[in-house]
Amino acid sequence: MSTGTDSLVVVADRFWDGNADRPAGRTAILINGSHVEEVAPVRTRGAEVIDLGDRTLIPGFIDCHVHVVPDLSPGTSISAQTLAAVTAMRTLLDNGFTTVRDLGCAPPSITIDLKQAQREGVVEGPRMVVAPRIISGRGGHGDKSAGLAERFGVELGALADGVDEVIRTVRTEARLGADWIKFAGTGGFGSEHDDPELVTYSRAEVDALVATARDLGKPAAVHAFNDEGILRAAHAGVRSVEHASLATSATLSTLADNGIWLVPTQVVTVECLRHLDDDQFWADKPGHLRQTFRTHADRLHQCASHPAGSAVRIAFGSDASVLPHRDNWREFPAMVSTGISPLRALRAATSEAAALLATPDRGTIRPGTLADLVAMPGDPFDDIDCTGNIDFVVQSGRIKRHTHP
Repeated sequence: MSTGTDSLVVVADRFWDGNADRPAGRTAILINGSHVEEVAPVRTRGAEVIDLGDRTLIPGFIDCHVHVVPDLSPGTSISAQTLAAVTAMRTLLDNGFTTVRDLGCAPPSITIDLKQAQREGVVEGPRMVVAPRIISGRGGHGDKSAGLAERFGVELGALADGVDEVIRTVRTEARLGADWIKFAGTGGFGSEHDDPELVTYSRAEVDALVATARDLGKPAAVHAFNDEGILRAAHAGVRSVEHASLATSATLSTLADNGIWLVPTQVVTVECLRHLDDDQFWADKPGHLRQTFRTHADRLHQCASHPAGSAVRIAFGSDASVLPHRDNWREFPAMVSTGISPLRALRAATSEAAALLATPDRGTIRPGTLADLVAMPGDPFDDIDCTGNIDFVVQSGRIKRHTHP
Protein backbone atom coordinates (compact mmCIF):
# COMPACT_ATOMS: atom_id res chain seq x y z
CA MET A 1 0.00 0.00 0.00
CA SER A 2 1.38 3.40 -0.96
CA THR A 3 0.16 6.97 -1.29
CA GLY A 4 1.82 7.38 -4.66
CA THR A 5 3.36 10.70 -3.59
CA ASP A 6 6.68 11.66 -2.02
CA SER A 7 5.16 14.10 0.48
CA LEU A 8 2.52 13.22 3.02
CA VAL A 9 1.07 14.85 6.11
CA VAL A 10 -0.34 12.65 8.86
CA VAL A 11 -2.45 14.38 11.51
CA ALA A 12 -3.85 12.98 14.76
CA ASP A 13 -5.51 14.41 17.86
CA ARG A 14 -2.80 12.95 20.12
CA PHE A 15 0.90 12.61 19.39
CA TRP A 16 3.77 10.99 21.29
CA ASP A 17 7.33 11.36 20.03
CA GLY A 18 8.87 8.32 21.78
CA ASN A 19 10.41 10.29 24.65
CA ALA A 20 7.94 12.70 26.26
CA ASP A 21 6.22 11.89 29.53
CA ARG A 22 2.75 12.28 27.99
CA PRO A 23 1.24 12.69 24.53
CA ALA A 24 0.88 16.15 23.06
CA GLY A 25 -2.31 17.44 21.46
CA ARG A 26 -3.24 17.63 17.80
CA THR A 27 -0.08 17.44 15.70
CA ALA A 28 0.90 17.07 12.06
CA ILE A 29 3.84 15.04 10.79
CA LEU A 30 5.22 16.07 7.41
CA ILE A 31 6.85 13.13 5.64
CA ASN A 32 9.12 13.68 2.68
CA GLY A 33 10.15 10.46 0.98
CA SER A 34 11.22 7.95 3.64
CA HIS A 35 11.93 10.44 6.43
CA VAL A 36 10.17 12.87 8.73
CA GLU A 37 10.71 16.46 7.64
CA GLU A 38 8.67 18.39 10.20
CA VAL A 39 6.64 17.92 13.39
CA ALA A 40 4.37 20.88 13.94
CA PRO A 41 0.88 22.19 14.61
CA VAL A 42 -1.42 21.34 11.74
CA ARG A 43 -0.30 22.57 8.35
CA THR A 44 -0.46 20.95 4.93
CA ARG A 45 2.02 22.76 2.68
CA GLY A 46 0.24 21.33 -0.34
CA ALA A 47 1.00 17.69 0.49
CA GLU A 48 -1.55 14.91 0.69
CA VAL A 49 -3.15 14.93 4.16
CA ILE A 50 -4.38 11.96 6.15
CA ASP A 51 -6.35 13.05 9.20
CA LEU A 52 -6.58 10.21 11.71
CA GLY A 53 -8.84 12.15 14.06
CA ASP A 54 -9.29 10.74 17.55
CA ARG A 55 -6.19 8.58 17.53
CA THR A 56 -2.76 8.50 19.15
CA LEU A 57 0.12 8.71 16.70
CA ILE A 58 3.45 7.30 17.92
CA PRO A 59 6.71 5.88 16.52
CA GLY A 60 6.69 2.47 14.86
CA PHE A 61 7.25 -0.26 17.43
CA ILE A 62 10.46 -2.28 17.72
CA ASP A 63 10.36 -5.87 19.04
CA CYS A 64 13.86 -6.82 20.20
CA HIS A 65 13.19 -10.54 20.66
CA VAL A 66 11.32 -12.45 17.98
CA HIS A 67 11.77 -15.58 15.92
CA VAL A 68 10.06 -14.98 12.59
CA VAL A 69 10.63 -18.62 11.63
CA PRO A 70 8.18 -20.66 13.72
CA ASP A 71 9.60 -23.54 15.76
CA LEU A 72 8.49 -26.27 13.37
CA SER A 73 9.42 -29.96 13.43
CA PRO A 74 12.99 -30.85 12.32
CA GLY A 75 11.68 -32.47 9.15
CA THR A 76 9.99 -29.29 7.89
CA SER A 77 11.31 -28.19 4.50
CA ILE A 78 13.08 -24.88 4.05
CA SER A 79 10.32 -23.73 1.69
CA ALA A 80 7.66 -24.44 4.33
CA GLN A 81 9.70 -22.58 6.94
CA THR A 82 10.05 -19.62 4.59
CA LEU A 83 6.34 -19.46 3.81
CA ALA A 84 5.50 -19.54 7.51
CA ALA A 85 8.06 -16.83 8.21
CA VAL A 86 6.73 -14.55 5.46
CA THR A 87 3.27 -14.81 7.02
CA ALA A 88 4.69 -14.04 10.46
CA MET A 89 6.53 -10.99 9.13
CA ARG A 90 3.38 -9.54 7.60
CA THR A 91 1.54 -10.13 10.88
CA LEU A 92 4.21 -8.34 12.91
CA LEU A 93 4.09 -5.36 10.55
CA ASP A 94 0.29 -5.20 10.79
CA ASN A 95 0.72 -5.11 14.59
CA GLY A 96 2.75 -1.92 14.17
CA PHE A 97 6.24 -3.39 14.51
CA THR A 98 8.36 -1.76 11.83
CA THR A 99 11.68 -3.19 13.07
CA VAL A 100 12.48 -6.46 14.85
CA ARG A 101 15.56 -8.19 16.17
CA ASP A 102 15.38 -11.88 15.29
CA LEU A 103 17.32 -13.98 17.77
CA GLY A 104 17.71 -17.25 15.95
CA CYS A 105 15.91 -20.05 14.20
CA ALA A 106 16.33 -23.77 13.77
CA PRO A 107 19.05 -24.77 11.31
CA PRO A 108 19.56 -24.04 8.53
CA SER A 109 19.08 -20.37 9.34
CA ILE A 110 17.10 -18.48 6.69
CA THR A 111 16.74 -15.18 8.53
CA ILE A 112 19.65 -13.48 6.76
CA ASP A 113 17.90 -14.11 3.44
CA LEU A 114 14.58 -12.93 4.88
CA LYS A 115 16.26 -9.74 6.09
CA GLN A 116 17.60 -9.10 2.60
CA ALA A 117 14.26 -9.93 0.96
CA GLN A 118 12.48 -7.42 3.19
CA ARG A 119 15.11 -4.78 2.46
CA GLU A 120 14.67 -5.31 -1.28
CA GLY A 121 10.87 -5.19 -1.04
CA VAL A 122 10.41 -8.82 -2.05
CA VAL A 123 8.46 -9.52 1.15
CA GLU A 124 6.50 -7.21 3.44
CA GLY A 125 7.49 -7.08 7.07
CA PRO A 126 9.59 -5.31 9.69
CA ARG A 127 13.19 -4.43 9.02
CA MET A 128 15.26 -7.18 10.57
CA VAL A 129 18.33 -7.17 12.76
CA VAL A 130 19.51 -10.77 12.94
CA ALA A 131 21.37 -13.29 15.06
CA PRO A 132 21.13 -16.31 12.73
CA ARG A 133 21.38 -19.04 15.41
CA ILE A 134 21.67 -19.37 19.16
CA ILE A 135 25.11 -20.63 20.17
CA SER A 136 24.79 -23.35 22.80
CA GLY A 137 26.76 -25.97 24.61
CA ARG A 138 25.82 -29.55 23.86
CA GLY A 139 22.90 -30.49 26.05
CA GLY A 140 22.13 -26.79 26.52
CA HIS A 141 19.10 -24.73 25.61
CA GLY A 142 20.01 -24.42 21.94
CA ASP A 143 20.76 -28.12 21.38
CA LYS A 144 17.88 -29.39 19.22
CA SER A 145 19.37 -32.84 18.57
CA ALA A 146 16.94 -34.65 20.91
CA GLY A 147 18.47 -38.11 20.51
CA LEU A 148 19.43 -37.68 16.85
CA ALA A 149 23.12 -37.41 17.70
CA GLU A 150 23.26 -40.77 19.47
CA ARG A 151 21.08 -42.61 16.98
CA PHE A 152 22.19 -41.09 13.69
CA GLY A 153 25.25 -38.97 14.42
CA VAL A 154 23.28 -35.80 13.57
CA GLU A 155 23.46 -32.60 15.62
CA LEU A 156 21.02 -29.69 15.26
CA GLY A 157 22.06 -26.27 16.41
CA ALA A 158 25.08 -23.97 16.60
CA LEU A 159 26.73 -26.20 19.19
CA ALA A 160 30.08 -25.36 20.73
CA ASP A 161 31.93 -26.69 23.77
CA GLY A 162 35.19 -25.29 25.06
CA VAL A 163 36.90 -22.00 24.33
CA ASP A 164 38.33 -22.91 20.93
CA GLU A 165 35.05 -24.25 19.57
CA VAL A 166 33.12 -21.29 20.95
CA ILE A 167 35.46 -18.86 19.18
CA ARG A 168 35.15 -20.79 15.93
CA THR A 169 31.35 -20.79 16.14
CA VAL A 170 31.14 -17.03 16.77
CA ARG A 171 33.29 -16.50 13.69
CA THR A 172 31.00 -18.79 11.69
CA GLU A 173 27.96 -16.73 12.73
CA ALA A 174 29.76 -13.57 11.64
CA ARG A 175 30.56 -15.22 8.30
CA LEU A 176 26.86 -16.00 7.86
CA GLY A 177 26.13 -12.28 8.12
CA ALA A 178 25.10 -11.95 11.76
CA ASP A 179 24.29 -8.49 13.10
CA TRP A 180 24.24 -9.87 16.65
CA ILE A 181 25.64 -12.91 18.41
CA LYS A 182 23.23 -14.75 20.68
CA PHE A 183 24.13 -17.54 23.07
CA ALA A 184 22.52 -19.64 25.78
CA GLY A 185 24.08 -18.88 29.14
CA THR A 186 21.55 -20.95 31.08
CA GLY A 187 18.91 -23.55 30.45
CA GLY A 188 15.32 -22.65 29.78
CA PHE A 189 11.82 -24.06 29.57
CA GLY A 190 11.90 -25.34 26.02
CA SER A 191 12.84 -29.01 26.14
CA GLU A 192 12.29 -32.00 28.39
CA HIS A 193 15.90 -32.07 29.55
CA ASP A 194 16.18 -28.30 29.98
CA ASP A 195 15.84 -26.25 33.15
CA PRO A 196 16.14 -22.48 33.70
CA GLU A 197 18.25 -22.99 36.83
CA LEU A 198 21.06 -24.69 34.91
CA VAL A 199 24.20 -22.75 33.97
CA THR A 200 25.47 -24.08 30.68
CA TYR A 201 28.63 -22.13 29.86
CA SER A 202 31.72 -21.64 32.01
CA ARG A 203 33.13 -18.21 32.70
CA ALA A 204 36.03 -18.89 30.34
CA GLU A 205 33.67 -19.89 27.53
CA VAL A 206 31.46 -16.84 28.05
CA ASP A 207 34.44 -14.48 28.21
CA ALA A 208 35.86 -15.92 24.99
CA LEU A 209 32.50 -15.82 23.22
CA VAL A 210 31.71 -12.19 24.04
CA ALA A 211 35.30 -11.04 23.41
CA THR A 212 35.32 -12.68 19.97
CA ALA A 213 31.99 -11.10 19.10
CA ARG A 214 33.31 -7.71 20.24
CA ASP A 215 36.46 -8.10 18.15
CA LEU A 216 34.24 -8.74 15.12
CA GLY A 217 32.06 -5.70 15.85
CA LYS A 218 29.05 -7.77 16.91
CA PRO A 219 27.08 -7.04 20.10
CA ALA A 220 26.14 -10.09 22.15
CA ALA A 221 22.78 -11.08 23.63
CA VAL A 222 22.50 -13.82 26.23
CA HIS A 223 19.56 -16.12 26.90
CA ALA A 224 19.76 -16.34 30.69
CA PHE A 225 17.23 -16.90 33.46
CA ASN A 226 19.22 -17.20 36.69
CA ASP A 227 21.64 -14.95 38.54
CA GLU A 228 24.83 -16.89 37.89
CA GLY A 229 24.30 -17.14 34.15
CA ILE A 230 23.33 -13.48 33.92
CA LEU A 231 26.31 -12.29 35.97
CA ARG A 232 28.84 -14.31 33.95
CA ALA A 233 27.48 -12.69 30.79
CA ALA A 234 27.36 -9.23 32.35
CA HIS A 235 30.96 -9.39 33.49
CA ALA A 236 31.97 -10.52 30.00
CA GLY A 237 30.29 -7.44 28.50
CA VAL A 238 27.09 -8.51 26.77
CA ARG A 239 24.85 -5.74 25.48
CA SER A 240 21.51 -7.34 26.40
CA VAL A 241 20.13 -10.05 28.67
CA GLU A 242 17.06 -11.93 27.46
CA HIS A 243 14.41 -13.20 29.91
CA ALA A 244 16.05 -13.01 33.39
CA SER A 245 12.80 -14.30 34.90
CA LEU A 246 14.58 -15.71 37.98
CA ALA A 247 16.90 -12.75 38.53
CA THR A 248 17.21 -11.06 41.91
CA SER A 249 17.04 -7.30 42.33
CA ALA A 250 20.78 -7.26 43.05
CA THR A 251 21.54 -8.85 39.69
CA LEU A 252 19.36 -6.36 37.85
CA SER A 253 21.22 -3.58 39.66
CA THR A 254 24.45 -4.98 38.25
CA LEU A 255 22.97 -4.76 34.76
CA ALA A 256 21.91 -1.17 35.41
CA ASP A 257 25.35 -0.23 36.74
CA ASN A 258 27.00 -1.65 33.62
CA GLY A 259 24.60 -0.14 31.07
CA ILE A 260 23.28 -3.53 29.97
CA TRP A 261 19.73 -3.74 28.64
CA LEU A 262 17.15 -6.20 29.89
CA VAL A 263 14.69 -7.69 27.41
CA PRO A 264 12.32 -9.36 29.89
CA THR A 265 9.91 -11.19 27.51
CA GLN A 266 7.32 -11.26 30.28
CA VAL A 267 4.20 -12.18 28.35
CA VAL A 268 5.09 -15.87 28.04
CA THR A 269 5.71 -16.19 31.79
CA VAL A 270 2.64 -14.13 32.72
CA GLU A 271 0.35 -16.18 30.49
CA CYS A 272 1.77 -19.56 31.53
CA LEU A 273 1.46 -18.76 35.22
CA ARG A 274 -2.03 -17.34 34.77
CA HIS A 275 -3.19 -20.53 33.04
CA LEU A 276 -1.25 -23.01 35.14
CA ASP A 277 -4.44 -24.87 36.13
CA ASP A 278 -6.17 -24.52 32.76
CA ASP A 279 -5.95 -27.90 30.99
CA GLN A 280 -7.16 -26.46 27.70
CA PHE A 281 -4.32 -23.92 27.61
CA TRP A 282 -1.73 -26.70 27.82
CA ALA A 283 -3.48 -29.18 25.53
CA ASP A 284 -1.33 -28.37 22.47
CA LYS A 285 1.94 -27.84 24.38
CA PRO A 286 4.65 -30.32 25.40
CA GLY A 287 3.81 -32.06 28.65
CA HIS A 288 7.10 -31.17 30.33
CA LEU A 289 6.53 -27.44 29.85
CA ARG A 290 3.67 -27.20 32.33
CA GLN A 291 5.59 -29.14 34.94
CA THR A 292 8.65 -26.93 34.56
CA PHE A 293 6.51 -23.85 35.13
CA ARG A 294 4.92 -25.52 38.16
CA THR A 295 8.34 -26.26 39.59
CA HIS A 296 9.48 -22.66 39.31
CA ALA A 297 6.14 -20.91 39.78
CA ASP A 298 6.88 -19.46 43.22
CA ARG A 299 10.21 -17.99 42.14
CA LEU A 300 8.74 -16.68 38.90
CA HIS A 301 5.99 -14.88 40.83
CA GLN A 302 8.52 -13.44 43.29
CA CYS A 303 10.84 -12.14 40.58
CA ALA A 304 8.18 -10.82 38.17
CA SER A 305 8.16 -7.33 39.67
CA HIS A 306 11.93 -6.97 39.95
CA PRO A 307 12.41 -5.22 36.57
CA ALA A 308 9.78 -2.61 37.48
CA GLY A 309 11.58 -1.87 40.72
CA SER A 310 15.02 -1.60 39.16
CA ALA A 311 16.89 1.08 37.25
CA VAL A 312 17.83 -1.34 34.46
CA ARG A 313 17.21 -0.16 30.90
CA ILE A 314 14.34 -2.20 29.46
CA ALA A 315 13.76 -2.97 25.80
CA PHE A 316 10.60 -4.61 24.46
CA GLY A 317 10.78 -8.27 23.45
CA SER A 318 7.87 -10.66 23.03
CA ASP A 319 9.62 -13.96 22.19
CA ALA A 320 7.20 -14.56 19.31
CA SER A 321 7.01 -17.45 18.05
CA VAL A 322 6.89 -19.00 21.53
CA LEU A 323 3.54 -17.22 21.52
CA PRO A 324 1.69 -16.60 18.24
CA HIS A 325 3.14 -13.72 16.25
CA ARG A 326 -0.28 -12.05 16.17
CA ASP A 327 -0.09 -11.74 19.97
CA ASN A 328 3.35 -10.16 20.27
CA TRP A 329 1.73 -6.82 21.26
CA ARG A 330 0.56 -8.51 24.47
CA GLU A 331 4.00 -7.93 25.92
CA PHE A 332 2.79 -4.36 26.59
CA PRO A 333 -0.01 -5.31 29.04
CA ALA A 334 2.15 -8.08 30.50
CA MET A 335 4.83 -5.54 31.40
CA VAL A 336 2.27 -3.20 32.92
CA SER A 337 0.75 -6.07 34.91
CA THR A 338 4.11 -6.60 36.65
CA GLY A 339 4.41 -2.95 37.66
CA ILE A 340 6.19 -1.38 34.70
CA SER A 341 4.55 1.94 33.87
CA PRO A 342 2.86 2.44 30.49
CA LEU A 343 5.43 5.15 29.72
CA ARG A 344 8.35 2.81 30.40
CA ALA A 345 6.70 0.02 28.41
CA LEU A 346 6.11 2.29 25.42
CA ARG A 347 9.63 3.67 25.56
CA ALA A 348 10.87 0.07 25.72
CA ALA A 349 9.37 -0.52 22.27
CA THR A 350 10.50 2.78 20.77
CA SER A 351 13.35 5.00 21.98
CA GLU A 352 14.89 2.42 24.34
CA ALA A 353 14.72 -0.35 21.75
CA ALA A 354 16.35 1.93 19.19
CA ALA A 355 19.12 2.73 21.68
CA LEU A 356 19.73 -0.98 22.33
CA LEU A 357 19.96 -1.68 18.60
CA ALA A 358 22.10 1.43 17.98
CA THR A 359 19.64 2.64 15.34
CA PRO A 360 19.09 6.34 16.10
CA ASP A 361 17.14 6.81 12.87
CA ARG A 362 14.07 5.16 14.42
CA GLY A 363 12.26 4.84 17.75
CA THR A 364 11.37 8.53 17.88
CA ILE A 365 9.52 10.96 15.63
CA ARG A 366 11.54 14.08 14.88
CA PRO A 367 12.95 15.74 11.79
CA GLY A 368 15.45 13.42 10.12
CA THR A 369 14.24 10.10 11.50
CA LEU A 370 12.77 7.36 9.36
CA ALA A 371 9.06 7.90 8.83
CA ASP A 372 7.91 4.89 10.87
CA LEU A 373 4.53 5.78 12.41
CA VAL A 374 1.67 3.83 13.94
CA ALA A 375 -1.69 5.00 15.23
CA MET A 376 -4.42 3.52 17.40
CA PRO A 377 -7.81 4.55 18.76
CA GLY A 378 -7.63 5.68 22.36
CA ASP A 379 -4.66 6.59 24.53
CA PRO A 380 -2.19 3.82 25.51
CA PHE A 381 -1.02 5.89 28.47
CA ASP A 382 -4.48 5.44 29.98
CA ASP A 383 -5.25 1.99 28.52
CA ILE A 384 -2.22 -0.06 27.46
CA ASP A 385 -4.50 -2.54 25.67
CA CYS A 386 -4.89 0.10 22.94
CA THR A 387 -1.60 -1.22 21.60
CA GLY A 388 -3.50 -4.25 20.33
CA ASN A 389 -5.70 -2.09 18.08
CA ILE A 390 -3.18 -0.60 15.66
CA ASP A 391 -5.06 0.40 12.50
CA PHE A 392 -2.53 2.64 10.74
CA VAL A 393 1.09 1.79 9.93
CA VAL A 394 3.67 3.77 7.97
CA GLN A 395 7.11 2.32 7.32
CA SER A 396 9.81 4.42 5.67
CA GLY A 397 7.15 6.87 4.50
CA ARG A 398 4.97 4.22 2.86
CA ILE A 399 1.54 3.36 4.19
CA LYS A 400 1.47 -0.34 5.04
CA ARG A 401 -1.85 -0.48 6.86
CA HIS A 402 -4.80 1.89 6.87
CA THR A 403 -7.99 0.22 8.09
CA HIS A 404 -9.82 2.85 10.13
CA PRO A 405 -12.87 4.52 8.51
